[in-house]
Amino acid sequence: MRAKITYFITAAALAVYFVLVGSRGVLLIQQGTLLTVAFGAAVLILPVIGVWSLWKNTRFVTRANRLAAELEAEGGLPVDDLARTPSGRIDRDAADAVFARRRAETEDSPNDWRCWFRLAVAYHDARDTPRARKAMQRAITLHEAARTSS
Repeated sequence: MRAKITYFITAAALAVYFVLVGSRGVLLIQQGTLLTVAFGAAVLILPVIGVWSLWKNTRFVTRANRLAAELEAEGGLPVDDLARTPSGRIDRDAADAVFARRRAETEDSPNDWRCWFRLAVAYHDARDTPRARKAMQRAITLHEAARTSS
């Protein structure tokens, strides 16, 4: 729950920032000189990129949470019983052992979104965020394909 609150506060702060930057871009364009119009157009690109990025990330998180809820309802959500360091971080060796099992499970069932979801969690626990995100995106794609074919 804390992560959701943090995400929404950050998203709201970014939205305010996008509005402020966008208004400055419009003010620059309204000045009407070649230089201020060029700067204004350049400034307007920043909120457009930011809104697109925020939208993509929010969509990804929403879909991943939907998969987590469905997997939890099925009783297939991975249990977080990994050993931790005194500071609370997941022990690397424990994460690697779970990762090996999840990878083998995914190799055995490459078209099962549940396996890809659990692999994404294992990547995340092993602190490999880029691969965790790719595995979760694969799980989302497989889940959506399974829903449309049903």
